[in-house]
Amino acid sequence: MTFRLTPFAQKIAAPLSKSKITVLQINLGRRCNLACNHCHVEAGPKRTEELSPDVCEDLIDLIKGFPQIETVDLTGGAPEMNYGFRPLVEAARQTGKNVIVRSNLTIFFAPGFADLPAYFAQHQLKVVASLPCYLEDNVEQQRGAGVYHASIQALQKLNALGYGQNPNLTLDLVYNPPVPRNNNFSLTPHQGKLEQDYKKYLQANFGISFNHLFTITNLPIGRTKTYLQGKDLYLPYLQFLAEYYNPGTLPHLMCRNELSVDYLGNVYDCDFNQMENIPATTPDGSKLTVAKLLAAGDLDLIKEVKTAAYCYGCTAGSGSSCGGALTIDN
Repeated sequence: MTFRLTPFAQKIAAPLSKSKITVLQINLGRRCNLACNHCHVEAGPKRTEELSPDVCEDLIDLIKGFPQIETVDLTGGAPEMNYGFRPLVEAARQTGKNVIVRSNLTIFFAPGFADLPAYFAQHQLKVVASLPCYLEDNVEQQRGAGVYHASIQALQKLNALGYGQNPNLTLDLVYNPPVPRNNNFSLTPHQGKLEQDYKKYLQANFGISFNHLFTITNLPIGRTKTYLQGKDLYLPYLQFLAEYYNPGTLPHLMCRNELSVDYLGNVYDCDFNQMENIPATTPDGSKLTVAKLLAAGDLDLIKEVKTAAYCYGCTAGSGSSCGGALTIDN
């Protein structure tokens, strides 16, 4: 079969413009206690790449120096395992910014990290936790044996501290579908309906409560891309996503008002571009770094978002972002 994929930049007709930057997302490194088969970062226990002290200091200067940054979003790997996590949290909270930690939950039970739930609550961190299904078998297939029950115990620890009930302690969960194993592709389920299913099951079986569920599409990058290519599903999957392109998602794309920073201090439009090594640039073509932003005294040097074929994943159906669906339609 021949696949004809319209380039994303051509599909949207006009360049995707950058908005005022309000979100700083930092990937602290590839170190993680898990090696999930859908991980676009390809993180794991054997990875050693992480933030350096110098880049950490530059990021702290950036956080303190720009009031327009409303949210600092910390990811990884397991962000908690990588250098700079706590200094960045404390710098952001001291300046009144919201802080998101994207946690795999099982990190609470790794040696040296038992205090994380209390630390999260102390600093009122918003926890966005990966739980790719409310059923055990589906979670274990994606993330490994024992992950489901560890995640349940971690959620119970967070609930005991007030997460999911106290308005200052937000706990959101993330659903992502299994990686496609054949060409019977499907979009993520309706976010609102699936959230109710999660809440009903987790409360009835484990007494767990949480605030919101985010549904996120598996983008064909990282381990997902490698797997799809091995099954000759990469191009068919991209074509499927392109067929469900929804222009109504464009105003809400996360890449428009955020900067994504890697552990080396390089700047990207989003975490996905970071993993595919598509750096953000100024209109004259200069690659951006945190040091350059500090020198310029300006976070809004980027005029257009760099796009690629996998952008169809963020714009298919109801859309997909680090905050879940982008529209209420599905």
